[in-house]
Amino acid sequence: MNSFPVVSSSQYRRLAALTALLIAAFAGLGYRLVDLQVTQHDRLADLVSSERQRTLVRPPRRGAIYDARRNVLATSLFVKTVFADPSQMGTNQAAIARLLAPLLRLDESRLVELMQPRAWVDAQGERKELRYAVLKKKVPLEEWQEIRKVMQGLSLGVDESKLTRSELRKYLTEKRRVGNSIGADPVDDQVRVYPNGPLAAHVLGFTGVSDSTNRNPWSSDLVGKDGLELRLDGILIGAGGWQRILQDVRGAELVAHRDQDVAPRAGLNVVLTLDAGLQAIVESELAEAWAKHTPNSLSAVMVRPTTGEILALASLPNFDPNAPGDATADSRRNRVICDLAEPGSTFKIVVVSGALNEGVVSLEDVFDCENGRFQFRGQTLGDHHPNGALTVENIIAKSSNIGAAKVGIRLGESLLYHYMRSFGFGDRTGIPLPGEVRGIVHPTNRWSKISVAWIPMGHEVAVTPLQMVMAMSALANGGRLLRPILVDHVEDEQGRLIGGRAQPVVVRQILGEATAQKMVRALKTAVLTGTGKQAQLDYYPVAGKTGTAQKIKDGVYSHSAYFASFIGFFPADDPKVCLAVVMDEPKKGSYGGETAAPVFQKIATRAAGYLGIPPILPPLEARSSGAEPSTGKVAAAPLTSPPARRTL
Repeated sequence: MNSFPVVSSSQYRRLAALTALLIAAFAGLGYRLVDLQVTQHDRLADLVSSERQRTLVRPPRRGAIYDARRNVLATSLFVKTVFADPSQMGTNQAAIARLLAPLLRLDESRLVELMQPRAWVDAQGERKELRYAVLKKKVPLEEWQEIRKVMQGLSLGVDESKLTRSELRKYLTEKRRVGNSIGADPVDDQVRVYPNGPLAAHVLGFTGVSDSTNRNPWSSDLVGKDGLELRLDGILIGAGGWQRILQDVRGAELVAHRDQDVAPRAGLNVVLTLDAGLQAIVESELAEAWAKHTPNSLSAVMVRPTTGEILALASLPNFDPNAPGDATADSRRNRVICDLAEPGSTFKIVVVSGALNEGVVSLEDVFDCENGRFQFRGQTLGDHHPNGALTVENIIAKSSNIGAAKVGIRLGESLLYHYMRSFGFGDRTGIPLPGEVRGIVHPTNRWSKISVAWIPMGHEVAVTPLQMVMAMSALANGGRLLRPILVDHVEDEQGRLIGGRAQPVVVRQILGEATAQKMVRALKTAVLTGTGKQAQLDYYPVAGKTGTAQKIKDGVYSHSAYFASFIGFFPADDPKVCLAVVMDEPKKGSYGGETAAPVFQKIATRAAGYLGIPPILPPLEARSSGAEPSTGKVAAAPLTSPPARRTL
C-alpha cells in the first residue's frame, strides 16, 4: 500500500505566499514594460536618439588667391586629426607605433607613450577609459589614406594557418578591433598653404585660428590675420554646411538614417593684378641689393601707370606666411604702406609741377642756386653739390634743393599746400591692404616761417613709398591721379566672374596734359644727364627722380643716415611700368642715385624682357656713339635748355 507525504497547512500558506509574490513581481515587471514601451516610448526614443545623434559642422573651403596669370599664390587643403583609442589596442602599442612612426613622422617612443591605456574614476564613481588620444593634427588626406591602408593590413604576429576555426574567428575579431583603434575626426580641419613661400608675403598676409568668441559656429576656424587674407576675409571664408547623423553603439554612422546633409559653400577665389613673375624679379633684385648695401629695410613697388594696377610689391626683411610665427613683427610689416619717411628730393616733382601748372615758372626759367648756400628768413639752405644758375628743368635734373626752394617760394604757401594734397599726400591711397597710413601733411597755419622753402626739398612732410609711386604715375598718366588696384576680380569655384573686373579710377586731374608732358621732359633729363644716370636702360628712355633724405637722429638731421630712393617710369613717352625703390639707411653709399637707381635699372631691364616691351632706342653704348635706333630714326640727343628768360 502506497503512502503519500502529508502536506501541512503551513506549507500551503508558504506556497500561496510565494505564488502571490511571483504574481506581484511579474505584474510589476509587466507594468514597467508597458510604461517603458508604451507610455514613455516617445520620450525614451527621443532620449536615445539624442545620445546617438550628432550634428557635424562641415567647414567651407577657403577661397584661393591667384596672380594675374592665374598662378596660385594661396590655397587651402583639408587635413585630418589622427587619434588613437588605447582601449582597443590591447598590448599592441609598440607594433602600431612601428607602422605609424614613419607615416606620421613622429618618434616611436612618443607614439607608444601617447597610446598607453589610461583609466580613472569619475565624480559619479564610474570607471572610465581613455578612448581618444590625439596623435597628430593637420595630416594630409593622402597620408591618412596610407595610414588606413597600413592599419587594415596590420598583423599581430600570429600564423593564421595554424589556428583552428574558432581560434581564427577570435583572432580576426581581435585584429579588426586593433585595426580600428586608429581613427580620424569626422570633420576635417583646413590648412592654408602658400606654394611660393615668402613671395608676395606682405601682400598676401597670413591666416590663423580664430580667437573670437563671437565667431559664427558654422564658419571655418581659419581666418585672415594680415594682408589680403585679413582685408578680404569675408570674401574668402565662405559659408559652412552640416550633417545630422545617427550612430550605432560603436560610434559608426548609420548612413541610411542621415536626415540632413547641407553642403558648405566654398569661399570666393580672388584674382590679383599682381604678376608673380614680376614679383619674383623684384624680390630677387632686392635681395641682391640687401646683401650689397645692408640697409635697415628695402622696399619696392611696381605699378602700371595708365591703370593704377599694382604689378609687384615687396619689402625686406620678409617672412614666410606658411610659418608667420617664426618671423618678427618687424619683418611682417608692409613698409610700402605702413612706413613713413621724409621723401627728400623725389618730392621736388610736386612743387615744380604745381608751379608749371600755375604758369608761375617755365622749364626755361633760370634760378640762381647761390653756389650751394642760400639764406632765407634767417636760415641757411644748402645743396649737396654747389650750383650756380640753373633752369627749372635742370633744378629737377641736378636735384637742387635751393632751386626747388625758390620755386616753392614763387608758388606760395597756399598753392604749394594745394598741390601736396592734390597729389594725394596726407590721404590713404585706398589700396585694399590693412595698416595703410595717411602720411603727414601739416596745414599752412602750422607751417614755420621757412616751410615754404623747406617742404619743396622734401622736409616737413612724411609719405609712404606707395603714395610717391602713385604721384609719379600721375605725371606718367597725363596728370591724372589714379587709385591703386590690387584685386582684379573675384570668382566662384567654377570660375564664374562675381561683380565684374576692376576698372581704373581717376581720383582727380591734378595737372594739365601739357604740364605733365613738361615734367616728363624734365624727368628724362634727370636720367640722361642728371642725378639718375645709373637708372638708364638699354633700348628705353627713362623718366625718373632720385631722392636722398636725411634721417632725424636725436631730434636733428643726421649727416650719415639717409633714406635713399629712385622713382621712375619707362618707356618715358609711352609708360608701361612705374617703379619705386626705397632704401632705409644703406651702409654702402648714401645717395639715391648711387644706391636705389641701379636697383631700379636691374629690375626694369628684367621686367621689360618679361613683359615683352618692344625696344625703342639702341643700346646705351650705341646711343652714345650716335647709332640709329631699331625704328630707323636717329636717337634723340639729350635734352638741352634754351637761353634763360628770367632769374630769381
